[in-house]
Amino acid sequence: MIQKLSHATIYVLDQDSAYDFYVHKLGFEVRTDHRMESGFRWLTVGPKGQPDMEIVLMPSGPSHMMDQQTSEALTALIRKGVMGAGVFETADCRKTYEELKASGVEFLQPPEERFYGIEALFKDDSGNWFSMTQRKR
Repeated sequence: MIQKLSHATIYVLDQDSAYDFYVHKLGFEVRTDHRMESGFRWLTVGPKGQPDMEIVLMPSGPSHMMDQQTSEALTALIRKGVMGAGVFETADCRKTYEELKASGVEFLQPPEERFYGIEALFKDDSGNWFSMTQRKR
């Protein structure tokens, strides 16, 4: 039986730049940063308070799993900003918004009241967008 999701993939345009964004701007921890013999870099990060979840920062370039045409299509979608990659939860959306904005994170929408809580939208350095949500108590 499946018990939980341990890894999720976010396709990025440049792993070095994504490393800087997720670690230095969002404050995530590096979980794994390993180069394989083939040169492939396995890079995972995660929020400090969630040690059992790893976000794979996967390059959008061609690989043994993705041909050139698919890579180009995926890269175009990422650059266009249409890839919504998920929801990050926070205890205080307005405070976290101010902190992340001060660190250079680009927000698409400031914190707003929603039926489920308070939500802001931001994007990473590749163009992937995320919801940052404070759940309604």
